[in-house]
Amino acid sequence: MSTVSRPFVARDSGRVPFTWRKLLRWESLLALVVLADFLLNTRLSPYFLDPWTLSDASFNFTERAIVALPMAFLIIMGEIDISVGSTMALASVLMGMVAAAGFGTPIVVVTGIVVGFFAGCFNAVLVTVFRVPSIVATIGTLSLFRGIAYALVGDRVLKAYHPNFAYFGQGYVVGPISFELVLFLVLAVIFAIILHTTVIGRRIFAIGANPIAARLSGLRVDSYKFWIFALLGTMAGLASVLLTSRLGSTRPSIATGWELEIITMVILGGISIDGGQGSILGVVLAALLIGLVTFGLSLLNVPGIVLAIITGGLLIGVVALSAALGYSGKRRRH
Repeated sequence: MSTVSRPFVARDSGRVPFTWRKLLRWESLLALVVLADFLLNTRLSPYFLDPWTLSDASFNFTERAIVALPMAFLIIMGEIDISVGSTMALASVLMGMVAAAGFGTPIVVVTGIVVGFFAGCFNAVLVTVFRVPSIVATIGTLSLFRGIAYALVGDRVLKAYHPNFAYFGQGYVVGPISFELVLFLVLAVIFAIILHTTVIGRRIFAIGANPIAARLSGLRVDSYKFWIFALLGTMAGLASVLLTSRLGSTRPSIATGWELEIITMVILGGISIDGGQGSILGVVLAALLIGLVTFGLSLLNVPGIVLAIITGGLLIGVVALSAALGYSGKRRRH
C-alpha cells in the first residue's frame, strides 16, 4: 500500500474526515486532470476560450458519452457489449433507407431508436437465454450488424433526409449550447440518479459484485441484464440519430471503432472492469477529458494518428498513476 493511502485509513476511525478522502477519490483526480488540460489548451491556442469553439468541442464526445452511460451500467453488472458501433451503423443505414422511401423525420428518428433497441435485445437473448459470454456474443454481433449494414446498401451514401432532421446533431438550444450537449447532461443526471439513489442502482452494484449471491438472494439477475442490454442498444440507436443528423448522411462504415472509445471512457471514468464499482460522475469527467484532449490537439493541427496515440497513452498514464498512488481498489461502490 502506498504512503498516500495510510492517512486515509487512519482518519476513518477518527471524527475528522479530512478532505484527503475526497481528494483521493477517482473522480477528484479526474477533475484535476480535466482542469489541467483545460488550462493547457487555453495557453496553447488563443481560440480555445471562444464560446463557439468550446461548443464545437462538445460535439467531440457527446454522442460517444451518451452510449457510455448505459455501458457503465452493463460493466458494473460484470458484462460488456463491444457491438455498439455496429449497432449505430445498422440503425443509421435503416434510417437512411426509411428517409429515402419518403418518410418524415419523426419516423426516421423512431426507426433509429427501435433498431437499436432490438439489436440490444438480440445481444441480451444471446447472453441471458443461450448463456453465451457477453464478450463472445457481442464480438459476433459486431460483425453481424456491420455486415447487414453493408449488405443493405453496399458502399452507397444515403442522404435523402428532410432539412429539419439536421437539428438533432447540428441544432442549438440557447446561444452556443447545442441540443446534443443538453441531451447528454439531462441523460447523465437521470442515469446518476438511477444508479446512485434507487433500488435498481443498488441491485446493479449487487449483481456486479457477486452475481451468485444476488441470484440466491432472490434478485432476477437475468432480467436485469436483459433490460440493461436493451437500454444500451436503445442509447446506441439514439446516438446514431445524433451522429447521422450531424453528418447529414448515412454510410455503413459510420461509427467504426467507436466501441473501443466508448469502453475507454467507461474504464477511464473509474468503472471496474470486474464489475461492482464505479460512478456516473467519473464517466462524465472521463468523457469531458477525452473530448478536451482530442479537440485541443486538433486545434494545433496534430494528425489523427497522433491523437489516437495520445488518447491511449492518457488512459494508461492515468490508470498507472492511480495504481502507483495505491488508489486502485479504493474506489467507492456507489
